[in-house]
Amino acid sequence: MRFRLLRRRLTISAPRVAVRSAMPWPLRWAVLAIMLGFCAAIALWAFEFGKNLAGLEPHTREEVLALREQLAQMRDERDKAQSVANTSGSLLTAERATQERLLAQVHQLEQDNRSLRDDLGFFEKLIPANSQDDVGIRGLQAETLAGQQLRWQVLVIQPVKAGPEFKGRLELLLSGTLAGKPWEMPLPQGPVPLQFRQYRRLEGVVDLPAQAVVKQITARVLDANGSRAVQTLKL
Repeated sequence: MRFRLLRRRLTISAPRVAVRSAMPWPLRWAVLAIMLGFCAAIALWAFEFGKNLAGLEPHTREEVLALREQLAQMRDERDKAQSVANTSGSLLTAERATQERLLAQVHQLEQDNRSLRDDLGFFEKLIPANSQDDVGIRGLQAETLAGQQLRWQVLVIQPVKAGPEFKGRLELLLSGTLAGKPWEMPLPQGPVPLQFRQYRRLEGVVDLPAQAVVKQITARVLDANGSRAVQTLKL
């Protein structure tokens, strides 16, 4: 039984029969080569068509390199401009600070100028209208400090407006008692040089001897010709 079945499969009476064409193998290879070439041509055409759609031309590489160089150059120029901007900002900040200091100085000078003009107006009011003196003493003040010291202050003015510059000296004479006895003492450093126009304020501190009591101060202004103004202050 098994032999019969095997025989049926191997002979013409088998149920499955395969019919093949008798094409020579060189022709098969030629057809295969033509098909592969056709597929390659289609692939190359698709690649070129894709490049055209993407805007890629044959000279795109050179353009990309040129654009990269331009980008690097623009970055360098940007860095330089940023550096210049930072330097300009620092200079502008320093200039603003200097301008603020100058404005503060100008404001202070304006205040000093107003104060001087007020003082000048006050001193001009003190000048007699028909005075014939070249110089006068309008203020003599003194106070005793701790530690046997005496602070003095003298205001000297010219009684005439727009007068010539005065050159002379100021002498101070202190008088009182020392250990219960009469006592006098001039300034230890001698007369104070005077050179002014319109007015001059002078002040100083004098060290007094032990047990000295100042009761009177006499101020005298002298020029080359002698005494011009005298004022006495009693303490």
